[in-house]
Formats: sequence, structure tokens, C-alpha cells
Amino acid sequence: MSDIKDLFKDEVVTKALVRDVTLPHGAGTMALITLDNGHDHTKPNTFGPGGLSALSEALDAIAARDDLAAVGITGKPFIFAVGADLKGVPLITTREQAKAIAELGHAVFRRLGELPVPSFAFVNGAALGGGLEVALHCTYRTISAGVPAVALPECLLGLVPGWGGTYLLPNLIGPEKALRLIVDNPLANNKTINGRQAFQLGIADALFEPADFLEESLSWAARVIKGEVQVQRPEIDRGRAWEEAVERARAALAGKPQAAPHRALELVAAARTASRDEGFAAEDEALADLIMSDELRAGLYAFELTQKRAKRPAGAPDKSLARPVTKVGVVGAGLMAGQLALLFARRLQVPVVMTDLDQERLDKGVAYAHGEIDKLLAKGRISADEASRFKGLITGSLDKAAFADADFVIEAVFEEMAVKQKVFAEVEAVVSAECVLATNTSSLSVTEMASGLQHPERVVGFHFFNPVAVLPLLEVVRGGATDEATLATAFAVGKQLKKSCVLVKDAPAFVVNRLLVRLLAEIMAAVDEGTPIEVAERATAPLGLPMTPFTLLGLVGPAIALHVNETLHAAFPDRFPLSGKLAKLVAAGKKGVYLPDLTLDPEAVEIFSGGTSPSTEEQVRERALRALAQEIRIMLDEGVVAEPADIDLCMILGAGWPFHLGGITPYLDRIGVSQQVTGRRFLPPGVASLPA
Repeated sequence: MSDIKDLFKDEVVTKALVRDVTLPHGAGTMALITLDNGHDHTKPNTFGPGGLSALSEALDAIAARDDLAAVGITGKPFIFAVGADLKGVPLITTREQAKAIAELGHAVFRRLGELPVPSFAFVNGAALGGGLEVALHCTYRTISAGVPAVALPECLLGLVPGWGGTYLLPNLIGPEKALRLIVDNPLANNKTINGRQAFQLGIADALFEPADFLEESLSWAARVIKGEVQVQRPEIDRGRAWEEAVERARAALAGKPQAAPHRALELVAAARTASRDEGFAAEDEALADLIMSDELRAGLYAFELTQKRAKRPAGAPDKSLARPVTKVGVVGAGLMAGQLALLFARRLQVPVVMTDLDQERLDKGVAYAHGEIDKLLAKGRISADEASRFKGLITGSLDKAAFADADFVIEAVFEEMAVKQKVFAEVEAVVSAECVLATNTSSLSVTEMASGLQHPERVVGFHFFNPVAVLPLLEVVRGGATDEATLATAFAVGKQLKKSCVLVKDAPAFVVNRLLVRLLAEIMAAVDEGTPIEVAERATAPLGLPMTPFTLLGLVGPAIALHVNETLHAAFPDRFPLSGKLAKLVAAGKKGVYLPDLTLDPEAVEIFSGGTSPSTEEQVRERALRALAQEIRIMLDEGVVAEPADIDLCMILGAGWPFHLGGITPYLDRIGVSQQVTGRRFLPPGVASLPA
């Protein structure tokens, strides 16, 4: 135990504070444990070796008493507990240490379900991972309707809910519902449920409002103890229904390369017949294996990037330099412009005025934004008052003079340099000298775009990813003349928009598009040479990317892909060859290589036919990965971003690069391509990988 504690020297220990509570209705005395690490809700309760020891010691004292009617456990304000303290995991170097952590969690938590008196979890706030598991070990559970997040996110990181979750949850609510929390939700962008949904699933036995949650929970517990309330739980079908739920989940996971979800599924399958001891022992073995895997180390690296680095962008100026933004202008009224107008109005809650060249297009753009607001209202995401207010904030004008009092104007017009330069010149003529001019360009030079302006220092790249409401990345591009105040304002606005900002140098196609186009260019070249489209599509399957290369081509649009390819070819002709066949696909008016029924379009197949040097899946994959390694090294040498971590952050948040790979650079290091192509790793050994 002391050896494990030594690895977690920086643990913020969650204490288990015990007080006696006289239960109402004459039900006796409850020993109520409050989990509290001594900080406010911004630093949630977690369980490391110190926290587990504190809870164990509290349970020792409780178990020695014979005057108690029950034991309760709750959390500090707004937080129940959010799981294991993972800070020491990168320092674990042996499977024995990993297994000791797993066994310690079980040894402590299971005591809550094995006391001589009933135990009650009063889930007052966020309950994630081991936090939910400690509640599952209790005899009964209440939950607050105000709880914002209940989840078992372990599979996202490369772990399983290994302190009882894969055994207790399916035996409580059935395997189908349990697998939704254990496997489906983590892999769906780490989806969580709220307190009310947890109650509806059967995770909690009672639901109370937050205002008097603890008082009502204690009253309910007293009635349970006295036999006045009978807790009814549905009987779990342990026959064919359990097996069918597992089979459906197994089919859904087919082809997914990450190990953790598959391991979790097998544990749930075994929980149908396993005893508690057998189930917990199987979880111990699974945790020991997964903690000693590159997948977990990469997952923790990715988690650290998205939770910490994304919130403190490298190279961002002092936020005190940011200017206030009280009105926003959007040049254009197309689909992207409509998405931007809605986002700015909803997040900044300031007037947003759109402009376009003709009234019909303008009306259509404003109507789109208003229609999306109606959808949010219909889904219950906003109130009727909010919907009315947001609609009132979004207006249209044919005259750019409507931007006169705007503090921030973003253009979302056709991706052509001359068009964008003309737009900015027209806007500059009517706005103040301090108004920020932002471009949503995906590949063009911000410096060149600003070159003809009187105040080029107020121009900044502000590149969103489609769909704007979903993808969290925002590439903030510093032009050659961009000043600190403009850049600080851009970062401040990005934060208000709830986007993860990464500072990017003004280089062709910035980060995500440059790498995706390099990937597509290599795969397209293989197809041009004679590799069948379906072979090229399968080449990236082992990476677990969110979509295949030609599906991505269809989503982006061949015309846009060709435009970015042309931009990059002009800058780097040796590395970004133009695909004549892609140009033919665009000329033919094709939206991709697939028909609406997802079968290959014979006309597209014909356009890409004719090559005489086909490659295998492995050859295509190796070719693409070697190209990515080369391009990333060049980008880092050019200073496009500060560090490899920023490349990974961009690819995770902007391109959906898998968490279990840790982004792109850890994967290239792990398979040796970094060293083969560039002569060295991108990251030191032990970062996003097992220690050397």
C-alpha cells in the first residue's frame, strides 16, 4: 500500500468525514459519510490510494459500532465523486502495481454493500466513474434532480469501470441499459446522463429536488429502514435476453480497434452467471492489463489535452488585452454564415447582423438561423423566452453600414482571395479602427488577405469546423500583422463561444485541413495508380477513424477538397500533387464516390479507373502514415503550432482522431513511423505510452 501511495504523491486526498444523524420517524442513528477533498466544486472529489484509505478507515470505525441503524454516504456541494485519481497512473511501471490499485478499490468499496446494516448513497452532485461505482456498492441510492452528470467514462480513456461497475450495474438495471452507460456513451463523445435520467434507468431508487435533497433523502431512508417504503426493482432476465443484449453490443463494436470496450463487454457478459467475488476478480485482471497498455496512456494524454491544454492555449496573449464585443457582424448568409450567426447570438447574447448581396439570400440566411432556434425550442434545449430573444438578436441588412457599431466582424464568403479582400475593404470603410476583422478561411493566407487594408493588425483567422455547433475546435490564426489586442479578443470570443482555441501560424491550410488533405492526397494517388476505391477505404480501418477517406471526401465536398488541394499544391507542389481524377469528379458534378444508398457510384468508379499499379491495404496505409509523419515534422519545424501536443489537440477536436490513439503523434511514435521517416520521436518515451 505504501508503495502505491508513493506513486500518488500529488494526490489531493478526499476525506471521509463521519457524523451521526438522528433519523426521523424514530428510525435510529445513521453514520453519514461526507466525501470532501477540502476544495470547492472546481476541484472534484476523486479516489487515489489516500482517498481510498480515508474511506476504509471511516468504515473501520463504523463497523466497530453496534448502535447504528444505517450508513449513508454523500458528497460536498455539487459533487458526489468523479472517479479514480489518475495522476499517478503514468508512474505505474508494473502489472503488480496496477493490480494492487484495482484490488484496493474493490476492497474498500465492497464494504459498503457488506455491512451489518443497510447503506444509502445520497448522490447530490456529479457522479462519474468510481464515484458512481461507490454508490452502486450501497444497498440503496437516492439522487438529486439537479445532478448534471452521471457516467462511466472509462472506456473512452482505455479502461473499464473496474471497481464494480461492470458487475453491479448490469445486475441492477440489466445488461442493455448498463452497456449504454459502460460502452455506448463513452464512445459517443463521452455522453453523460443527468440525475432524472439515472433515476428513470433504475440506477437510483428515489429522486428528490436539490433544494431539500439531503433532508428528503434522510426521511426516505428512515421510512425504508422502518419498512414503510418497499423498494421495488425489476427482476433481471438472466437468460436469452442477457445474451442477446451482449450480442447486439458485440456487433456494434465489430471493427473497432480499441481494447477497452471489448474487455468491458466481456465482463458484462460474464456478470450474468458470475458471483460477486468472481466478477470483482475479473475486473481486477482487466484493470491490471489495461493500466499497463499504451491505449490507456494515450487516452490519458488525450484527456489531458482536451481538459487542460485546450483551456489554456499555448501562446495566447494576456486576456486583459481583449476588447469587449457588444455587437457582431457576419458577412454572408449561406449555411456557414447562418451557423455562425446562431452561435454568436446564443453564446455572446449580443446583436448579430448578417449581410449579403441580395434580399432573397439574406432572408434565407436569417430564416435558417431562426429555424435552428425553433428546433432548439422544440427539443427543450432553450425556453420560449430565450428563443424569442435569440431571434431578436439575429437580423439582416443589405448595407454593410449596419456594421458601423460592431466590435467583431467575421466573413464567411466564397473561398477566393480576391473576394475576401474586397469584402474586408468594404467592411473597413464603415467600422471603427478597433473592430476585429475575422476570416473563417480554411486554407488562404490571412496575411495576404489583410495586406491592402489600412489596419491589417486587426485581421485574424477564426477557422471553425463543420458542423459549427458540434465540433469544438477553433483554429485562431495569427497573420503577419495581427496585434496582441486583436489576438486576445479572438481568444476571449472563442472562449465565450465555448470553443477550444489553438494558436496557429499563418501557413497554408493551417493544421487540420493540411494534414487531412495530405492523407487524402496519398490515398487518392494510390487510387489514381490503380488501387480499387474499396481497398483504399479499408486501409485506414485499423486506426478507428470516425469515417473512411472517401466518406470524408463526400462530407467535405469534392470541390472544396480540390480547392484546398490546389492551395497546398501551390505552396508545396512536391508533397501535394494535384489529382486529375479528383478534378474530373468535380467537373462531373459529383458529390462524392457514393450513391445515396451508400453503394459506389459506377460513374465515379469509372472516373478513378485506369491505373496499372495497385497497392494493398497495408501499402496504402503505410504510405499515408509516412506522409503524415513527414508533414507533421515539417509543420513543427516551420512553427505552425508550438508543440506536437497542439497537433494532437487539433486532430482530436477538429477531425475526430481517436482518443485511444492519443491523437496522431503518439500513434506514429508507437508504430515506429516517426523514427523511420524523421529520425526521431515526436514525444518522449513514457508520454502517451508506457514508460521506456
